[in-house]
Amino acid sequence: MKYKESAVVVGQKKIASDIYSLWLQTERIAGEAKPGQFLSLFSRDKSRMLPRPISICELERETGRIRLVYRIAGQGTEEFSRLEAGERLGILGPLGNGFPLETGKKKAFLMGGGIGIPPMLQLARELACEVQIIAGYRDELFLTEELAACGALWISTEDGSAGTKGNVLDAVRGYGLTADVIYACGPKPMLRAVRAYALDEGIECWISMEERMACGVGACLACVCESAEVDRHTQVHNKRVCKDGPVFLSTEVEL
Repeated sequence: MKYKESAVVVGQKKIASDIYSLWLQTERIAGEAKPGQFLSLFSRDKSRMLPRPISICELERETGRIRLVYRIAGQGTEEFSRLEAGERLGILGPLGNGFPLETGKKKAFLMGGGIGIPPMLQLARELACEVQIIAGYRDELFLTEELAACGALWISTEDGSAGTKGNVLDAVRGYGLTADVIYACGPKPMLRAVRAYALDEGIECWISMEERMACGVGACLACVCESAEVDRHTQVHNKRVCKDGPVFLSTEVEL
């Protein structure tokens, strides 16, 4: 079930360059949302009609609060970055399918790259297995304390300023890490490399895809990706990232 609400801003702060942490008070969404799902946020500027999809970072179901961590990517998200406590924001959610939490596996890799790192936090708290978090940054770190409190944390940075120099797979290989299942979210080149690694190693792999969206509910077909099988909705080799995903078994989609 999805709901459209006027959420109250609990608080917001900048946690890295152009990256903000936003807490929202909701009536129903926080109680039903799952790790890997997302919200659509509506601008108060009527010239920006389409909502902006942002992944859920944390859930406080008992208090009805949701944390979103996002990067300023345009005028819509820049507007959100100016929100202050007590203001209201139109939201729709929870949207998407989320990550599978019960896979029967003993040890998991949670791989996040850039703004694909925030969804790993709530996932790490709810997975019923040993969690190994591999976070890949360009340079500036964020959410490291929260992630480290949820499981073993390894870091990679492109410039080598922290952790392993390189990407998340460089960290995996550099530390000799192993796992039975992979959960990954990040830019497409990263997901493509993680998918190939999982196939080579014979590891089950779930990926959360980042795509531009319009409606966010599967009606407009603006966020389709190529799929291995024919989609029942479109009758072609496509899947809707917002509705069928954003989480897919890596072998279901082409990258």
